[in-house]
Amino acid sequence: MEKRGSLLVLSGFSGVGKGTVAKKLVEKYGYSLSISATTRKPREGEVEGVNYFFLSEDEFKDLIENNGLLEYAVYNNCYYGTPIKGVNDAISNGKICVLIIDVQGAENVKKLYPDSVSIFLVPPSWETLEQRLRARNSEEEEMIQKRLDIAKKELLCQDEYDYKVVNDNLDDCVNDIEKILCEELKKRN
Repeated sequence: MEKRGSLLVLSGFSGVGKGTVAKKLVEKYGYSLSISATTRKPREGEVEGVNYFFLSEDEFKDLIENNGLLEYAVYNNCYYGTPIKGVNDAISNGKICVLIIDVQGAENVKKLYPDSVSIFLVPPSWETLEQRLRARNSEEEEMIQKRLDIAKKELLCQDEYDYKVVNDNLDDCVNDIEKILCEELKKRN
């Protein structure tokens, strides 16, 4: 029988380390990372097709109209979405596909993929989250405050996830997620 993959929905506050955790899951355990599309401008060091597919608003809207996205949302006045092809390719190839998406998107994905595993990443403390956002040195104070305000709203949604994992130590966090996925996959077989 062909091994079928699975879908891991990873959400959390801006600055909690979703991208870093996902990258480590790919490196250490061979997960496949779904590359999201966005209309926001690239940050320094981000690469097209590696970190995101950076699209114009018109290009993004074309994907919406042609059912090319699994989910999409507007966050901080920018569009973010998950191209459906990459996700389906990874799952059909037996991979665990990691989606890094916000709480709105996670709700939509759970409807389409009810057997997906959803994890909400949290920082060890609110102070740590603020420090991480400021340490990026990529945004003005006003934008950091907007991200913190959004995080306060997202905090109310964390109980809608299958699991909550604290990202205090990268290796521990990644190993905890791998254990969760292994247990979930055992339940299905």
